[in-house]
Amino acid sequence: MIRYLKQGRDSAAAAADDAQVRATVEGMLGEISTRGDAAVREFSTRLDKWSPTSFRLTRAEIDACYQRLPQQAIDDIRFAQAQVRRFAEVQRAALQDVEVETLPGVILGHKNIPMESVGCYVPGGKYPLVASAHMSVVTAKVAGVPRVIASAPPFNGEPAPAIVVAMDMAGADEIYTLGGVQAIGAMALGTETIKPVDMLVGPGNAYVAEAKRQLFGRVGIDLFAGPTETLVIADDTVDGELCAADLLGQAEHGPNSPAILLTNSEVLANNTLREIERQLKILPTGEVAGMAWRDYGQVILCETYAEMLHKADEIASEHVQVMTRDPDYFLNNMRNFGALFLGPETNVSYGDKVIGTNHTLPTKKAARYTGGLWVGKFLKTCTYQRVTPAASVVIGEYCSRLCALEGFAGHKEQADIRVRRYCK
Repeated sequence: MIRYLKQGRDSAAAAADDAQVRATVEGMLGEISTRGDAAVREFSTRLDKWSPTSFRLTRAEIDACYQRLPQQAIDDIRFAQAQVRRFAEVQRAALQDVEVETLPGVILGHKNIPMESVGCYVPGGKYPLVASAHMSVVTAKVAGVPRVIASAPPFNGEPAPAIVVAMDMAGADEIYTLGGVQAIGAMALGTETIKPVDMLVGPGNAYVAEAKRQLFGRVGIDLFAGPTETLVIADDTVDGELCAADLLGQAEHGPNSPAILLTNSEVLANNTLREIERQLKILPTGEVAGMAWRDYGQVILCETYAEMLHKADEIASEHVQVMTRDPDYFLNNMRNFGALFLGPETNVSYGDKVIGTNHTLPTKKAARYTGGLWVGKFLKTCTYQRVTPAASVVIGEYCSRLCALEGFAGHKEQADIRVRRYCK
């Protein structure tokens, strides 16, 4: 039997928040579509107090950001990007073009074609999320995208040096200091000074996520993203201190970030609850993490591994940390998750920052139908066909009869004219 020792905020309250965000974003995108750069500048001035001569950074401005970073920071960014690039290259190598003769004279194939332009959003208003530059820009470049532009909001009233350096090192072709809906709208819709892109990727706050949702169809997007989510699946092989650290480590993303403990040990559950209260008092980001835990934190007690597996698939969390006697049980049987972190030796922070897997992952149960951002998201798998005259007659006769079955006379004639011409 599954019991909730702690539950979070109800879904009705969250839905009301979503409605307000939706209306705000719709109005902003309408203004950007109509008034272009003028609207972008007004929103940036009002929301970020940022109105430079140009939102696009010059080479000199980018180089100045390098000068402001210690060499260790530059080296660490280079290391992280090497890991992301290495894994993305392995993924790219796994995606092969194919061509096969399915019947005599019938050649079918597909090609993996990179998108022409991608806009990468890197959040940076509350925390300068340097790692998001690696995850989007590096991966797009490995996929072969010719034009990758990147945008991040100002941080403390200026371009965030570490983000700018990370974007540049990752290979961004254009770098903008522009945040929020105004950045998303400008990249997707285009303005007098910003050429539009074909796809938008990258995480962001509720307004950024909603802007991407509303623009989907006009441009492609990586996935529908909500607040960061984490699920810790644990048994009595670990302790409350470790579980609490892993829950709060993700709850600090924002006051609406769900953090859930799923366990078959009531002792561990209660120890984790106590540890969370203790750690919140000493964690520098405890105010934000505490709000998230209060409103969205959950502790769910199960009796068996099978119950935990069933509940975990129902939750379909973005991040799933497994700290049990047999973590491979969950690796082999779980179906709905963004990314798995197996064993107490690893953790979500490794995936977020440096280990090489991508940290842009599905939230709000989207893991039921999609994985996260990866090199394949930047590729279009496009099919083609080629047939010989003799094969056209064989296929054409079948096609003609099938078109007649559906009542498509024009389709039928497309087949029939070839049968008449190529039949010897």
